[in-house]
Amino acid sequence: MILTTTNNIEGHKIENYLGIVTGVSSNLKRSFSFKTERNMELIADVINKAKEEAFQQLRDNAIKLKANAVVGITLDLESESGAYFFVSITGTAVKVV
Repeated sequence: MILTTTNNIEGHKIENYLGIVTGVSSNLKRSFSFKTERNMELIADVINKAKEEAFQQLRDNAIKLKANAVVGITLDLESESGAYFFVSITGTAVKVV
């Protein structure tokens, strides 16, 4: 599965546009009373875990459409009340040759 933020893939021709696919994930941030290097690493881990879960959902949804690539990927990261991280990834599922 090719995943890209660009609208085309060098060396490949888009044969068919199959639809918009998304992946969404949210993770609870642990409570950190002050900023330390270790706490910042833990926050980064929480964000990365949410991002990877969202990318996996995006891939799974693209596979359901029989896609072998997703183009035009955008990622949105938001925090709600400083307690949750929400990651939303959207792209266009395509068949490339």
